[in-house]
Amino acid sequence: MNNKFFYLALGVTVLGMTGCSKKLGQFKSDFFSTNPTPLETVGEQVPGTVTGRIPAKFMLKNAKVTATPVIRWENGEVSANPVVIQGENVRANGQVVSFADGGTVSIPFNILYQSDMANSDLYLNFAVDQNGKIYSLPPVKVGYGVVATSTLASAKTVTPAVAKDNFQKVITEKYSADIHFLINQANIRANQTDKTDYIDLNKKLLEANSAKNMEIAGITVNSYASPEGNLDFNTQLAEKRELNTTNLIENQLKKDKISEFGELTSSFTPEDWEGFEKLVEKSNIQDKDLILSVLRMYPDPEQREREIRNLSAVFNELADQILPQLRYSRVMASINVIGKSDQELINLFNTDPEALTVDEMLYIATLTNDNMKKMEVYNKACEVFPKDYRSFNDLGLTQYVAGDYDGAEANFAHANRLNPAAKEPEMNLGLISMIKGDYNKADSQIGAAAGVPEAADAMGVYHLAHGDLSKAINSFGDSKTNNAALAQILAQDYTTAKATLGGIKNPDATTYYLNAVLGARTNNEAMVMNNLRQAAKLDPQMLKRAKSDLEFAKYNLSYL
Repeated sequence: MNNKFFYLALGVTVLGMTGCSKKLGQFKSDFFSTNPTPLETVGEQVPGTVTGRIPAKFMLKNAKVTATPVIRWENGEVSANPVVIQGENVRANGQVVSFADGGTVSIPFNILYQSDMANSDLYLNFAVDQNGKIYSLPPVKVGYGVVATSTLASAKTVTPAVAKDNFQKVITEKYSADIHFLINQANIRANQTDKTDYIDLNKKLLEANSAKNMEIAGITVNSYASPEGNLDFNTQLAEKRELNTTNLIENQLKKDKISEFGELTSSFTPEDWEGFEKLVEKSNIQDKDLILSVLRMYPDPEQREREIRNLSAVFNELADQILPQLRYSRVMASINVIGKSDQELINLFNTDPEALTVDEMLYIATLTNDNMKKMEVYNKACEVFPKDYRSFNDLGLTQYVAGDYDGAEANFAHANRLNPAAKEPEMNLGLISMIKGDYNKADSQIGAAAGVPEAADAMGVYHLAHGDLSKAINSFGDSKTNNAALAQILAQDYTTAKATLGGIKNPDATTYYLNAVLGARTNNEAMVMNNLRQAAKLDPQMLKRAKSDLEFAKYNLSYL
């Protein structure tokens, strides 16, 4: 063998072995860009994509790199799913990068948000497998921080559905009496004022006039003539019946010394075709369908009457059964029954709660904004009225607001057992399911509560948690809640968000915090500072959050 050739061949072999054993160089941060920067939550997740532009002569042909996105903060870290990047000679399913030309790789990630991530950084960890030789490369920082504004939406911030009381301070009761007339007459006969309904009406007026908790709100007289005969005659007849009946009532009020009766109003109807049609429909007259068809065929009153009179056999039945019922005046009194005052109800609750109705007790709970006092009232309502689902549902509501989710769930579930058809406990159990992370169950439960006012906010939060901003906004509709305003801020609809926040009846710390975010996004420093100051007064934790919130990165909050 030619020695010179042998040494040349050996040199090539050694060189080739050296190339194969060469370790991959360190990745640099300027290889990578991250979208979004800074990171931002979508619902309860932190999603994003790192794009790597690997330069030529960097990616060795026999190297397989596992790149793992990691969010790190002072006392912890969370990793996302790894992505494989590989050289041209590697047999795997990763993204191939040419040694000669370099290439672009995409590293998506989606990490469950934790509150400590506000002050954090995004790194890529690199593990290399080069022909079975395993080693790590230094991690590279590729992003920073997490804007967590979307996490202000939480099932914990939704107000559970309250099962409302039916208490009414003023209940309006109506009482009536009919005075019938003979054909073509308007005089009031003695047998009409001796009837039970007329006597009872007068007794009720006397009772209301003397009772402290009752008042006569008004009296009306409506008089009618049956629809046979001449229209002019019937008009005069109905008007006389109205006048005579009104005089009767006025004289009766004077006799009974009733001077406070609201307003006495009266009217008359010359031909009561509407009443005629209703009575025919309810009757057993053999040819009533024929009569009804005539009524609908001829809108002119006089032609109607002629056509009905032409049905001679039928008209006799009408004259006997129907028409006499249409010659009358109806006297109706509206009487207000005034319930106990708020103070009377509170005194009874403190001294003799069992003397209250369930609706009165549930109403008492609405007289305070103190959640613990509400809880006290609902506890007593559950004790006194153990079969009323509303007491347990509303007790659960106060526990939910207090952060006792286990206690709330137990009472919502009991309310649901007492009344499985009730929607409020179903919706509230949906909130509990969201807190537990069981979104499939929450979807079913909240969906079954459609129509409950609070369900719109709950379903909106459900969609926000899934990052579906469009569906969230549709669910919130015109709701004036923190969660609805948050969705509008995330959608960059700042004008609508401002109106929504302004329409919230009882603004809390979150309301003011969202106003501050709105101020930051619209470059209004005074709006930021004033609202953060108010938020911190209501909840000092809000200031702590604000100081690490990248929404306010360009503002000096140290003096707040």
